[in-house]
Amino acid sequence: MTRPEIETARLRLRGWRPEDHAPFAALCADPDVMRHIGSGATRSPEEAACAIRSFERGWSTRGYGLFAVADKRSGGLIGFAGLSSPQFLPEILPSVEIGWRFAKASWGRGYATEAASAALAFGVTDLGITDIVSICQTGNAASERIMQKLGMRLDRRTIDPSCGREVTVYRLPRPERP
Repeated sequence: MTRPEIETARLRLRGWRPEDHAPFAALCADPDVMRHIGSGATRSPEEAACAIRSFERGWSTRGYGLFAVADKRSGGLIGFAGLSSPQFLPEILPSVEIGWRFAKASWGRGYATEAASAALAFGVTDLGITDIVSICQTGNAASERIMQKLGMRLDRRTIDPSCGREVTVYRLPRPERP
């Protein structure tokens, strides 16, 4: 399957490019961005590059993954959104996770909701995925609001075994069959 490129009113969801590495590394080095990710630790440029390689492997092995999200006006990377396999939380597998992470300068503008909505539509409509969850650390009210805007419902609270922090899991209701 060829990786799609998705355009929304303001954003382009696309494959990762070499010029995305520096802005993604900056995003991952921001303590405010990373405070609700895993242990809350920032990532080095090398760890950010490793993450991008992992995102790319997801596309080649599963046929879906995390899109680089660029602002259509500037063309610059502002974050990511897309689908992944939440291996860090085995109790919810084989669910597919929809997730996002954006640079602080782009917060509060609806970009995460816009990108996540497009990625969710791709997963449901184009790929036919019916078991989709979203996970955030408990207390991450901004991400919970996005999950609710996507039509997801609270599924459970549990502990992320990779870091010992409590997470909240939302689930997209499955379509009812006649």
